[in-house]
Amino acid sequence: MNPIRSMLAVPAFALALWALNAQATTDEAIAERIKPVGQVCVSGQECEGIEAVAVATGGASRSADDIIARHCTACHTPGLLGAPKIGDTAAWKVLADKQGGVDGILAKAIAGINAMPPRGTCGDCSDDELRGAIEKMSGL
Repeated sequence: MNPIRSMLAVPAFALALWALNAQATTDEAIAERIKPVGQVCVSGQECEGIEAVAVATGGASRSADDIIARHCTACHTPGLLGAPKIGDTAAWKVLADKQGGVDGILAKAIAGINAMPPRGTCGDCSDDELRGAIEKMSGL
């Protein structure tokens, strides 16, 4: 083999390896940059990565008092549009009897009832958090 050719073969080979490695790194970087930032999860179905969300949010639920103070007092303190007032156990009892207990009230709170939108104004509250707020407001 020609000595000049053999001297050029090693750098050419190294350059080819570097180019392949650089291309692989670039493809990975592009894939990382264009990957979806989120996914839609349907309640009751398996959802990949939900553990990461729980860890990122601390996995802790808010207290009933926090939810009531932030989302419920505007309507349930004055009894706006017929909403049962906070602490008026008798009114809540009548509502519970009509709706099928606390579970019935919870179902209506989740779906929305009359002027109250679904989940009240707490779209990110879990069912357990809503139940806790209902139990605290109603005294049931």
